Amino acid sequence: MLDTRILLYLTSTLSLVPARALVNNLSMVEEIVWRGTSSQWKNFGAFVVCTLFCWLIVPIFIAIARYLQTKNKVYELTTERLKITEGVFSKVTDTLELYRVKDIETRQPFFHRMVGIENVQMNTSDTSSPFVFIEAIPSSVALADKIRNQVEAVRTQKGVREIDVE
Repeated sequence: MLDTRILLYLTSTLSLVPARALVNNLSMVEEIVWRGTSSQWKNFGAFVVCTLFCWLIVPIFIAIARYLQTKNKVYELTTERLKITEGVFSKVTDTLELYRVKDIETRQPFFHRMVGIENVQMNTSDTSSPFVFIEAIPSSVALADKIRNQVEAVRTQKGVREIDVE
């Protein structure tokens, strides 16, 4: 890793970017706040139906596919982003910058309350994903609060303010 003095000298000599800004960016390290997957409880109904019709053989493969899809969808909340990686054979990662989050909503249908899970929905200003839905997360995680705290921290750090234009 480059020494800070060398970096300051190089950036001030080349005048590509302000030297202090580059040094400040080096000190900001993205850390993982929470990482997890959805609960398999979200597949409970499908598992029951597949169990009832397992003699047809096809429902067994449907149940396995649902299990693998849920198991391989990983949510990772860092200090700057929310990363959603999904896929069994091929992986696709969708990244949402936290300063784009406008609203966070927590939903707990009756069955979810009984098993201790919740859904978190975020409305964002991101054009590629205006709604982000995190399904069947354990309620004990308090994910919505963690997201809100990180959104506020990132907005303060980057100096971002939200303005709604109607």
